Amino acid sequence: MEKGIALLSGGIDSPVAISIMQERLDIIAVHFHQKPLTEEKEVDKVKELTKMLKLKKVYLIPFVKVFKQLVEKCNHKNYFILSKIAMFQTAEIIAKKEQAKFLVTGENLAQVSSQTLSNLATISKNSKLEILRPLLTKDKQEIIDFAKELGTYNISKGPEICNLLGPKHPATSSDPKKITEELEKADLKELIEESLNNAEVL
Repeated sequence: MEKGIALLSGGIDSPVAISIMQERLDIIAVHFHQKPLTEEKEVDKVKELTKMLKLKKVYLIPFVKVFKQLVEKCNHKNYFILSKIAMFQTAEIIAKKEQAKFLVTGENLAQVSSQTLSNLATISKNSKLEILRPLLTKDKQEIIDFAKELGTYNISKGPEICNLLGPKHPATSSDPKKITEELEKADLKELIEESLNNAEVL
């Protein structure tokens, strides 16, 4: 079976996306945590989801320095686009190591204001992996019902930790060229390497 790297946020969507793709891919999950801005229970939640999804391997990556760099150096309205690209680029490094060809996400079209076709296209242009978005056009209630059936809903429900440093009014469209310029300003390479060096693998 081919391998896929999946982003596991701890929210409702990503466990459902992983469960769907487990039928076709050997999934290795990656969680980008924000300790010490968040408590240990953020990671505990992900560990619980890991057991429930029967995942063989999970990378827990300290990413708060990367997120803070984006806040400090870039236009804040583009935070969700830039942070997603940074996570994807980090996942690509893991994918190369694990010989995985695919990236699985729980992204859902227009479920949140930043997940528009324009922004998803910009994010995709910055990824070398084939991105699989099994929930892209699913209705929110459909995803919640699936999560309840899967048994992950009660673990996942609650505010999204990934919104912690995000703007109140994120960009709903994006210019790929400007996003590239923003990424160059942020200069994340060393911070991403540091995060990977300090990753915990379960």
